[in-house]
Amino acid sequence: MHMKEIYPESNMTPEIQIPERLTEQLRSKENALVEIMRGRLEALGPVRAISLAETMGIPISRIEQALIALENEGFVFRGHFTPGVDDLEWCERRLLARIHRYTLNKIRKEIEPVSAADFMRFLFSWHNIHSDEKPEGPEALREILNKLEGVEAPAASWEGELLPSRMKDYDHLWLDMLCLSGNTVWGRFRQQSYEPNGKKSPSPIKTTPITLVNRANLETWKRLSSYSNNNLGNLSHEASKVLALLTDQGASFFDEIVKKTGLLKVQVEGAIAELVALGMLTSDSYSGLRALLVHLKYRTNEGRLRRRNISFNMEGAGRWSLLHTNSYSKDEKKTDGKTLVTIARVLLRRYGVVFRRLSDCENFAPPWRELVRVFRNLEARGEIRGGRFVEGVWGEQFALTEAVSRLRIIRRGPKDEALISISAADPFNLTGVITPGRHVPSLFKNRILYRDGVPVAVKEGKEIKLLTDFERTKKWEIQNALIQRNVAPKLRAYLGKGVV
Repeated sequence: MHMKEIYPESNMTPEIQIPERLTEQLRSKENALVEIMRGRLEALGPVRAISLAETMGIPISRIEQALIALENEGFVFRGHFTPGVDDLEWCERRLLARIHRYTLNKIRKEIEPVSAADFMRFLFSWHNIHSDEKPEGPEALREILNKLEGVEAPAASWEGELLPSRMKDYDHLWLDMLCLSGNTVWGRFRQQSYEPNGKKSPSPIKTTPITLVNRANLETWKRLSSYSNNNLGNLSHEASKVLALLTDQGASFFDEIVKKTGLLKVQVEGAIAELVALGMLTSDSYSGLRALLVHLKYRTNEGRLRRRNISFNMEGAGRWSLLHTNSYSKDEKKTDGKTLVTIARVLLRRYGVVFRRLSDCENFAPPWRELVRVFRNLEARGEIRGGRFVEGVWGEQFALTEAVSRLRIIRRGPKDEALISISAADPFNLTGVITPGRHVPSLFKNRILYRDGVPVAVKEGKEIKLLTDFERTKKWEIQNALIQRNVAPKLRAYLGKGVV
């Protein structure tokens, strides 16, 4: 019936008696062409409009009208589906979904998973921890901080381990520059609760967990934090005065706070330390945190050693401001779609490959059941890959395209028995998570030594444990590699005995 309407003069169309009720449904040639196109697209797959016009002998303008009518029904999609074809293509919706599903399954099967040891080697390479050509400079530090965004680590470990291990000749002024430019914000996002009971007010120490985040994502991290206004009633008198001033007048310099509160400098410093330890304050510069961690005798103007560290003082911290201006309700803390996408991309930048075990190690990560939906959508859009990338890990796994390429290189590359020592506070302390054995507590002084991605020695407190049998002559080399640290001379008083 439809063919007779489209080709009325053709002798090839057989005479068929069509019931009148069906004839009435066909009101025009345009409707007939739409139905013919519907049948052809169900079998053709991605096809160009010009190809349909040539094979059917119908002007392309009429073909396009019919295709647009089917698109309005949601029956077909237009786009670029075939690699190497620049012209616009059309494809039936369900057929396109089936093709897409088959393509994803084929791509997933092409990936050969790596061992846990190779995955650790990949992580060290992904962050340039084991590299002869480490990046340097403020821009390199910016990229490193993007990969470490949202990591909660002891305050002293940031400049004592995490940052220097990932770049060449780390300079603390680079971090100050990024903070002062508004790119990076530091603070304690998981708030500590405490009851006075005559005890000393809390103050930041080198083990205080600190997080560095991108200012553009600051509201996201605030929403995911555990901050609450319930602790305000337990503050000391001095801390309450400083908090009230900053709440009323906004960000202020240290000298301004001293003048407007009428407190002594040492009292204001103690109040700021208390508020920072409780996750309520931050400063424009990371020097503000250094000043709180360096003992007073290392920040005075007396003595040659003290003059060398004069930059670590409260006056050089810039402005002090509230990290949290309000307490979010339970409804406001619920992770919306934008927040989930932000966290998903942060995890992909950090690990290259993400799966549930890694997500569970993150203090601020939403439940995996919520994140996995975001990863599936990113995979469907072709932004990331899904598949089996790491052996011995159950559940779905997702990876950046460039990470998959580097995984292949790591898997095929030779093992050089390289020794890599990291702090247990490093996010790559995945002992008991990826690698077998007991998990090493994530303390700043604890250390782990890897050889070809396998942990071979650990240091817990003052005790060193060898996880593999070594020859007597090799033990000294292993122990020396385990405890070796590279601390910049300007930071030794801040990271060493000068830290309270």
